[in-house]
Amino acid sequence: MTLAIDVQHLTKRYEASIALNDISFEVRPGEIMGFLGPNGAGKTTTLRILTGLLAPTSGTARLLGLDVQRESLKVRRQIGYLPENVSLYPEMRVAEYIVYRATIKGVPPRERTARVAEAMERCSVTDVRRKLIGRLSKGYRQRVALADCLVARPPILILDEPTIGLDPHQIRQTRDLIKSLGRSTTVLLSTHILPEVEMTCSRVT
Repeated sequence: MTLAIDVQHLTKRYEASIALNDISFEVRPGEIMGFLGPNGAGKTTTLRILTGLLAPTSGTARLLGLDVQRESLKVRRQIGYLPENVSLYPEMRVAEYIVYRATIKGVPPRERTARVAEAMERCSVTDVRRKLIGRLSKGYRQRVALADCLVARPPILILDEPTIGLDPHQIRQTRDLIKSLGRSTTVLLSTHILPEVEMTCSRVT
């Protein structure tokens, strides 16, 4: 069985510091894996390497058997990535933005309308589809970003602190959404909050 994520001896050094020191872990298809550690432990560095945004100093990382360095474009087509600090276009309306992102991600035109509607429905943003993103609450903006992650139906989701800054009600909603996504998608969830892992993930590293 091909692993969804296979990280072996990953290290990232800068001139004055080591951001990541010889880490290894595996994620099987269909798992919700919690990537737990305090702030500054190298979680975001790891995720940026997995998504092809940063090159490691040494070690290997594969997603669905694809090497993230040598096959970075193929890897990016397999993932939906939610960074800790989400950048959206505040002047765009929700549905307009998701259509735009679906186009960039290569969703076929004949499937685009259905995929956009599906992603918005799964993330509970259909009721704000005509609103400007800049006027939404943080909770809604987070869900719009998740809809963006889902619209191309990637087999792997990589989520960096997805509940940071949300109120308790929004946190519960986001947890429920992630658990529902885990029924059909592999999820790597990075967080420094232990209860987040305990209530959402099937395994932790």
